[in-house]
Order: sequence, then C-alpha cells, then structure tokens
Amino acid sequence: MVAAHVALLCFSSCISFLSPPPHRLRFSFTRPKSFTVASMSEDPIREWILSEGKATQITGIRSIGGGCINRASRYDTDAGSFFVKTNRSVGPSMFEGEALGLGAMYETGSIRVPKPFKVGPLPTGGSYIIMEYIEFGASRGDQSALGRKLAEMHKAGKSGKGFGFDVDNTIGSTPQINTWTSDWIEFYGVHRLGYQLKLARQQYGDSLIYEKGQRLVKNMAPLFDGVVIEPCLLHGDLWSGNISSDKNGEPVILDPACYYGHSEAEFGMSWCAGFGGSFYNAYFEVMPKQPGFDQRMDLYMLYHYLNHYNLFGSGYRSSAMSIIDDYLRII
Repeated sequence: MVAAHVALLCFSSCISFLSPPPHRLRFSFTRPKSFTVASMSEDPIREWILSEGKATQITGIRSIGGGCINRASRYDTDAGSFFVKTNRSVGPSMFEGEALGLGAMYETGSIRVPKPFKVGPLPTGGSYIIMEYIEFGASRGDQSALGRKLAEMHKAGKSGKGFGFDVDNTIGSTPQINTWTSDWIEFYGVHRLGYQLKLARQQYGDSLIYEKGQRLVKNMAPLFDGVVIEPCLLHGDLWSGNISSDKNGEPVILDPACYYGHSEAEFGMSWCAGFGGSFYNAYFEVMPKQPGFDQRMDLYMLYHYLNHYNLFGSGYRSSAMSIIDDYLRII
C-alpha cells in the first residue's frame, strides 16, 4: 500500500486553494460548444486575470507544487486569488474536460469544488486552466459530511442522455472514453474495463489478463440483478489526494475525471481513499444501498487497478488479476 500511495501521487497536482475571487466572475459549462478557448497572446493567463478576472494588478505569483502531470501556481491580485494549472506538453483538451467536470459538479450546488473560469493554449506549447482558489483547512474534514454531500451530488447530478459525458477526458493521464451509452453494463464493460484490458494487451502483450477480463465482462450482468441504475454525475477519481476541506471544515473535492455512471462506481478508488463507516452511513442515508453492493465493489475497483497497471507497471497486475479470477469463480 505504501508503494501504491507513492505512485498515486502522480495522479494529482498537489493542489492548494485560497479564498474565492469576487462572485461577479462567471463561466458557463452547460455544453461543450459554449467553451471558449483563450486566444494566443504573450501571456494569456495574465491577460485574462487583468481583463475578465477584473483585477487591476497581480501582486504575486507563487508555485505551489505539482505532480508528474501538471504544474500549479497561485496568482494573488487585488480582485482575489486564482489557482492556475499548466501543462507544457498537452493541448487544452485535457483541461477542457476537467473544467467541464468541475462546472457540472459546481452546478449541482452540493459539495464544494473549485469553480473553473478559463482554459486556453500557451503560446510556447501546452495549455492552462484558471479556477477559483480555495483556502484549505487543516484536515480532510468530517467523513460524514463528505458522505452526505457526495450523495447529494449523485442525487442532483442526473443525465437524460444515458451513461457517459459530453467529452472524453482523462483518468490520470490515461484517456477515458465517455461515448454516450444507454445501458450501464455495456458502457462499463466496453468503455471502462474493456478499454483498459485492450491497453494492457497493447502495452505489455498481456493476452492472459485480456482474455480473462473479457470473460468477466461478458458474464458480469448477474452481478446487477435487482439493481436500479440511474446515470449519476460522478467525480470519477475520488482518492485521498483529491479530497480536502475548506477553512470552515466543509468537504472539497477536486481534480475530477467526471462522467455520468452508476453511483457505486464512485467508490472504485476506495482502496486509497480512506472512507470509514461514518462516510458510508451518511452516504446511504441519502442514497440507499442497493442489493449486492458489497459484491460489486471489487468490480469497480478493478477499473482503477487496471489503470494503475497501465500507468505504473506490473506492480498492480496481481491485484487486477486476483479480482478477475475471484469473479470468474462465481459467475
């Protein structure tokens, strides 16, 4: 588990947030076509902050860490502080997916997330995202409040299009395919487990895990007998590094890989999220537990173990294979 935690540090940009800028700032994320990518300029981040950001001066810029994917900075201004992530090698599409996810979660009015403001290309290559800066508290906050707020987001964030999302995004640095699909079992089998299994075969020539995994995909439908599945807005990558609290102790979640899916899929990273009994008790008060929940948990963890295998190597293969073999013995 120590090795797993170290590897997982690459998933996020070690983010801190300060107080939000004035409420007059607006950005709409209702549809991808409403997304305006910033024009190229010498410094598009500074240009946006001093125009649409309503600041007249930037009083300081500080690096606040980062990870193996993005760099993070705090911009202090006379209109408040902003949080900026940059990536010097990837175009705006990755941050567009993140911003759309943050915007969708923000619009539910449930759990707190940093409000996104702008995504654009950097003139020297790469891209950036500007968002609200939230001041973190001293701890990850109250587990029961996190469970309740997360359930409220799942309950409020619904889709009439089925399972998927308006854009493909990333889980870590792995592409996450979000093609709209009417059937959850098909969506999860093809665009989640199936995609990761194909990557494992392509990257490592791992035909064994591919073939066994495909057997599981083709025979997993009985695990969902008696379950009512509605498309719920999911954070999609909810591990401990993406969970915090603001200065008032309210839970905050960040760095999403959003899509609309079965609510239980949100717990696929529970092996590295630290959820306790109070979290689940509060969650199920709002979103009642469905039959077979415990039996499906490993199925949802399998997606993330496969992704870690594809991102970080063979250290995660045995966990993924063990889950597959256990299911193949019972289905």
